[in-house]
Amino acid sequence: MQNFSFVRASSAEQAVRLATAAHTAQQGAEVRFIAGGTTLTDLMKLGVEHPLQVIDINRLPLAQVSDTADGGLRIGALVRNSDLAWHPRVQQAYPVLSQALLSGASAQLRNMATTGGNLLQRTRCMYFRDNLSACNKREPGSGCAAIGGANRNLAILGTSEHCIASNPSDMNVALTTLDAQVQIQGRAGERSVPIADFFLVPGNTPHIENVLQPGDLITAVTLPPPVAGARSAYLKLRDRASYEFALASAAVLLRLENGRVAEARVALGGVGSKPWRATAAEQAVLGQPASSATWQLAAEAALRDARPQSENGFKVELAKRCVAQCLATVAHTAQTA
Repeated sequence: MQNFSFVRASSAEQAVRLATAAHTAQQGAEVRFIAGGTTLTDLMKLGVEHPLQVIDINRLPLAQVSDTADGGLRIGALVRNSDLAWHPRVQQAYPVLSQALLSGASAQLRNMATTGGNLLQRTRCMYFRDNLSACNKREPGSGCAAIGGANRNLAILGTSEHCIASNPSDMNVALTTLDAQVQIQGRAGERSVPIADFFLVPGNTPHIENVLQPGDLITAVTLPPPVAGARSAYLKLRDRASYEFALASAAVLLRLENGRVAEARVALGGVGSKPWRATAAEQAVLGQPASSATWQLAAEAALRDARPQSENGFKVELAKRCVAQCLATVAHTAQTA
C-alpha cells in the first residue's frame, strides 16, 4: 500500500471541497471517500486502488432512513447494510431490497458496509485484482486477460471487447428494480440520477464505471412510493449458501390484475457488467397470464442478447431459470395474499 494523506470531513460540503481541492492541486490525483472501507481497504492493500488522499465521511449526518413527502423512502449513504436490511419499513414495503442485502457478504461485513459504498462496489474479476495481469478496468489500454481466460464468474450482458467484468452487488440489483434515485453532491451543487443511468457499461472506457465526477459525494438513495398491490422478491444462485457472489440473481417486482401481469420489473445480477434491467423481459409479460409459459417467455427475452465467454456459457441457462423461478415465486405470493 502506498502512502496517502488522511482527513476527516465534518460536513458534506467540506468533503466535496476537500476532494475537489486535492484532485485539482495534485493534477488529477485519485481521491477516495471512506466509510465502512470493506472494499476500498482491500483494494488499497492489493495496489489496485492507490489514492493520494482518503477522506473519512463517517461523521457526516447521512446514516438515517426516513420517509419522503410522497410516501417513498430516503436512505442515507452511511446507512449500514444490516440496519437497512432489518429496517421495518424496508421489510414491509420493499422486501426485495431486504432480501438482496441479507443474501450478500457476511453478517460482519454487512454491519460495516454502507449504502453509498455498496453502490461503488467494484468487480471481483481476478484479473482486476491482480496487478500482474492485463486489465483495461485497472489500467486502460493494457488489455483484458479475462477474455479467453478464467471467466466463469464474469458477465454475459453489457460486455465489450475491452472488458467482461461483472458487477458484484446484490443491493444494486434490487435498487434497479425499485427505480431508485442516487442523490449526489458535487462542485455544482446537488443532483439526482436514476440508478439506471448511474452505472455505465464498459464500452471503450471500462475504467469509467459510473457518472460520478471528481469531488462528487453520494449522500443518499431515494425510493419512490411502493407500487400498490405489487409483490417483490430476490433470488440468488451461487456456488455455496453463504458469503458468495452471485452466478446469477434476479430481483422481481410484479403486480397482477385478474390473473394477468399488469406491471413487471426485472433486474439481473451476476451476469451483467452493471446491475442489469431486463426491459425486454418486462415488455414480454405485460398483459400475459400468470403462468409458467409467461415466465419462460420473460426468461428467454431477458437473456436474448447474452454474449457468453469460453467458461461462462452455463450462465445463460442458469439466469433464465433464475428469472423464471423468481417470477413464479412472486406471482404465487401475489395470488395467495
